[in-house]
Amino acid sequence: MQKINPFLWFDNQAEEAANFYTSLFENSKIVDIARYGEAGHGEPGTVMTVSFELDGQRFVALNGGPEFQFTEAVSFLVNCETQEEVDELWEKLSEGGEKGPCGWLKDRYGLSWQVVPTALGELMSDPDPERSQRVVKAMLQMSKIEIEPLQRAYEGEEVPA
Repeated sequence: MQKINPFLWFDNQAEEAANFYTSLFENSKIVDIARYGEAGHGEPGTVMTVSFELDGQRFVALNGGPEFQFTEAVSFLVNCETQEEVDELWEKLSEGGEKGPCGWLKDRYGLSWQVVPTALGELMSDPDPERSQRVVKAMLQMSKIEIEPLQRAYEGEEVPA
Protein backbone atom coordinates (compact mmCIF):
# COMPACT_ATOMS: atom_id res chain seq x y z
CA MET A 1 0.00 0.00 0.00
CA GLN A 2 1.23 3.46 -0.90
CA LYS A 3 1.98 5.43 2.27
CA ILE A 4 1.04 8.91 1.00
CA ASN A 5 -1.92 9.47 -1.34
CA PRO A 6 -3.17 12.73 -2.84
CA PHE A 7 -6.74 13.21 -1.57
CA LEU A 8 -8.98 15.32 -3.81
CA TRP A 9 -12.18 16.97 -2.53
CA PHE A 10 -14.96 17.32 -5.10
CA ASP A 11 -18.49 18.62 -4.67
CA ASN A 12 -20.16 15.59 -6.29
CA GLN A 13 -18.00 14.73 -9.32
CA ALA A 14 -15.45 12.33 -7.76
CA GLU A 15 -16.41 9.31 -9.86
CA GLU A 16 -16.75 11.35 -13.06
CA ALA A 17 -13.34 12.97 -12.48
CA ALA A 18 -11.64 9.66 -11.64
CA ASN A 19 -13.04 8.11 -14.84
CA PHE A 20 -11.83 11.12 -16.84
CA TYR A 21 -8.32 11.06 -15.36
CA THR A 22 -7.91 7.29 -15.76
CA SER A 23 -8.89 7.60 -19.43
CA LEU A 24 -5.94 9.95 -20.04
CA PHE A 25 -3.00 8.10 -18.54
CA GLU A 26 -1.62 4.65 -19.28
CA ASN A 27 -1.38 2.15 -16.43
CA SER A 28 -4.43 3.73 -14.77
CA LYS A 29 -7.56 2.27 -13.23
CA ILE A 30 -10.39 2.69 -10.76
CA VAL A 31 -9.40 0.65 -7.71
CA ASP A 32 -12.40 0.97 -5.41
CA ILE A 33 -15.61 2.92 -4.91
CA ALA A 34 -17.08 3.43 -1.42
CA ARG A 35 -20.66 4.60 -1.07
CA TYR A 36 -22.41 6.61 1.61
CA GLY A 37 -24.59 4.64 3.97
CA GLU A 38 -26.92 5.99 6.63
CA ALA A 39 -23.97 7.76 8.34
CA GLY A 40 -22.36 10.76 6.66
CA HIS A 41 -23.75 13.71 4.80
CA GLY A 42 -24.22 12.05 1.40
CA GLU A 43 -27.39 10.38 0.19
CA PRO A 44 -27.27 6.64 1.00
CA GLY A 45 -25.96 4.72 -2.00
CA THR A 46 -24.22 7.70 -3.63
CA VAL A 47 -20.46 7.70 -4.20
CA MET A 48 -18.47 8.81 -1.17
CA THR A 49 -14.89 8.05 -2.29
CA VAL A 50 -13.17 6.71 -5.37
CA SER A 51 -9.70 5.22 -5.13
CA PHE A 52 -7.89 5.27 -8.45
CA GLU A 53 -4.42 5.04 -9.96
CA LEU A 54 -2.84 7.28 -12.57
CA ASP A 55 0.22 5.65 -14.10
CA GLY A 56 0.56 3.58 -10.94
CA GLN A 57 0.19 6.56 -8.52
CA ARG A 58 -2.71 6.11 -6.09
CA PHE A 59 -5.25 8.92 -5.56
CA VAL A 60 -8.47 9.20 -3.57
CA ALA A 61 -11.37 11.42 -4.64
CA LEU A 62 -14.12 12.40 -2.19
CA ASN A 63 -17.59 13.73 -2.86
CA GLY A 64 -17.48 16.07 0.12
CA GLY A 65 -19.80 18.86 -0.98
CA PRO A 66 -19.21 22.44 -2.09
CA GLU A 67 -17.36 23.67 1.02
CA PHE A 68 -13.87 23.50 -0.51
CA GLN A 69 -12.54 24.32 -3.97
CA PHE A 70 -9.21 23.61 -5.64
CA THR A 71 -6.64 26.40 -5.88
CA GLU A 72 -3.40 26.79 -7.80
CA ALA A 73 -1.54 26.38 -4.50
CA VAL A 74 -1.51 22.64 -5.25
CA SER A 75 -1.05 21.16 -8.71
CA PHE A 76 0.03 17.96 -10.36
CA LEU A 77 3.17 18.02 -12.48
CA VAL A 78 3.06 15.70 -15.49
CA ASN A 79 6.47 15.03 -17.06
CA CYS A 80 6.14 14.19 -20.75
CA GLU A 81 8.84 12.59 -22.86
CA THR A 82 7.64 13.90 -26.24
CA GLN A 83 5.94 16.94 -27.72
CA GLU A 84 3.12 14.68 -28.87
CA GLU A 85 2.47 13.62 -25.28
CA VAL A 86 2.52 17.28 -24.13
CA ASP A 87 0.11 18.24 -26.93
CA GLU A 88 -2.33 15.41 -26.20
CA LEU A 89 -2.47 15.87 -22.42
CA TRP A 90 -2.57 19.67 -22.72
CA GLU A 91 -5.63 19.53 -24.97
CA LYS A 92 -7.47 16.79 -23.10
CA LEU A 93 -6.84 18.09 -19.58
CA SER A 94 -7.71 21.69 -20.48
CA GLU A 95 -10.91 20.81 -22.36
CA GLY A 96 -13.70 22.54 -20.47
CA GLY A 97 -11.12 24.16 -18.19
CA GLU A 98 -8.64 26.98 -18.56
CA LYS A 99 -5.22 27.17 -20.21
CA GLY A 100 -2.63 29.20 -18.36
CA PRO A 101 0.98 30.30 -18.77
CA CYS A 102 4.16 28.21 -18.62
CA GLY A 103 2.52 24.79 -18.98
CA TRP A 104 -0.13 25.38 -16.29
CA LEU A 105 -3.80 24.65 -16.80
CA LYS A 106 -6.97 24.04 -14.84
CA ASP A 107 -9.10 21.10 -15.83
CA ARG A 108 -12.91 21.11 -15.99
CA TYR A 109 -13.05 20.39 -12.24
CA GLY A 110 -10.77 23.32 -11.32
CA LEU A 111 -7.76 21.10 -10.51
CA SER A 112 -4.41 22.61 -11.56
CA TRP A 113 -1.90 20.69 -13.65
CA GLN A 114 1.52 21.46 -15.07
CA VAL A 115 2.13 19.63 -18.35
CA VAL A 116 5.83 19.89 -19.18
CA PRO A 117 8.34 18.09 -21.35
CA THR A 118 11.25 16.50 -19.49
CA ALA A 119 13.48 18.47 -21.87
CA LEU A 120 12.52 21.67 -20.03
CA GLY A 121 14.17 20.59 -16.79
CA GLU A 122 17.22 19.30 -18.63
CA LEU A 123 17.69 22.56 -20.54
CA MET A 124 17.01 24.80 -17.53
CA SER A 125 19.53 22.94 -15.39
CA ASP A 126 22.45 23.55 -17.76
CA PRO A 127 25.44 24.85 -15.74
CA ASP A 128 25.87 27.69 -18.26
CA PRO A 129 23.64 30.44 -16.79
CA GLU A 130 23.25 32.21 -20.14
CA ARG A 131 21.85 29.08 -21.79
CA SER A 132 19.54 28.19 -18.92
CA GLN A 133 18.23 31.75 -18.64
CA ARG A 134 17.47 31.87 -22.37
CA VAL A 135 15.38 28.73 -21.88
CA VAL A 136 13.55 30.26 -18.91
CA LYS A 137 12.89 33.45 -20.90
CA ALA A 138 11.46 31.42 -23.80
CA MET A 139 9.31 29.32 -21.46
CA LEU A 140 7.87 32.42 -19.81
CA GLN A 141 6.47 33.48 -23.20
CA MET A 142 4.59 30.19 -23.68
CA SER A 143 1.24 28.83 -22.63
CA LYS A 144 1.66 25.19 -23.72
CA ILE A 145 5.36 24.30 -23.50
CA GLU A 146 6.95 23.65 -26.90
CA ILE A 147 10.24 21.74 -27.01
CA GLU A 148 11.59 23.08 -30.31
CA PRO A 149 11.54 26.79 -29.32
CA LEU A 150 13.15 25.86 -25.99
CA GLN A 151 15.96 24.08 -27.82
CA ARG A 152 16.40 27.03 -30.18
CA ALA A 153 16.63 29.41 -27.21
CA TYR A 154 19.13 27.07 -25.55
CA GLU A 155 21.31 27.21 -28.66
CA GLY A 156 21.11 31.01 -28.73
CA GLU A 157 18.69 31.42 -31.62
CA GLU A 158 16.10 34.19 -31.44
CA VAL A 159 12.72 32.83 -30.39
CA PRO A 160 9.72 34.89 -31.55
CA ALA A 161 7.35 36.01 -28.80
